[in-house]
Amino acid sequence: MGGIGFYIPFIVALLALVVNIIKILREYERGVIFTLGRVGKKAAGPGLVILIPLVQQMRKVDMRTLVHDVPTQDVISQDNVSVKVNAVIYYRVVDAVRAVVQVENYMAATSQLAQTTLRSVLGKHDLDEMLQERDKLNKDIQEILDHQTEAWGIKVSNVEIKHVDVDPSMIRAIAKQAEAERERRAKVILAEGEQQAAAKLSEAAEILATSPGSMELRYLNSLQEIAGDRSNTIVFPFSLQQIAKAVRGDIS
Repeated sequence: MGGIGFYIPFIVALLALVVNIIKILREYERGVIFTLGRVGKKAAGPGLVILIPLVQQMRKVDMRTLVHDVPTQDVISQDNVSVKVNAVIYYRVVDAVRAVVQVENYMAATSQLAQTTLRSVLGKHDLDEMLQERDKLNKDIQEILDHQTEAWGIKVSNVEIKHVDVDPSMIRAIAKQAEAERERRAKVILAEGEQQAAAKLSEAAEILATSPGSMELRYLNSLQEIAGDRSNTIVFPFSLQQIAKAVRGDIS
């Protein structure tokens, strides 16, 4: 028993050494290996990786798509409306070496950059654009983030604005503005209809003025409409030309 107890510390040290030497990386993991403080051009993995004790160290990097909620940000729109906006971003590491070497903590750095970019981009737009053109704003934010994180070996694949919360007092003001806009459009449509009707009446008047027969037909049509009325008294109007013709007929 005493002999086995003597070898236990050596066995433990050997196992610890094996654990530090042999690393197994999953399919979605890569290992950035530092040899005497220097990093190679490519990351190791997936699979079995053997390290030189005391000479090499390795940092694992997850290559899967990460989902990050951007905390709610206070944004003042271009038309001076204060809103609270939050979003979610989808990104992944495409270059494990740069993600480890170029930035201290790529997750924290991407999160902070997403917050500032969200405020910067939305602050250049009106509230109506924030509410109605989310797809365009999502694309703009995604392109800016993707460009700026490229140096860190990060690929931002998608950005989605989740909520745009407006102060209740502003909601009432927006409702009044929308109602006024609807009234304005209704008046414009009514005015355009009257303008078109006036144009048609003017065209009809020109046709009737150049065609006496058309005038007579219009006169007979008016008599028919009057005859269909239920009023007790019906007055048949006669033009001066008709009276003159009647008089000439009597004389003859």
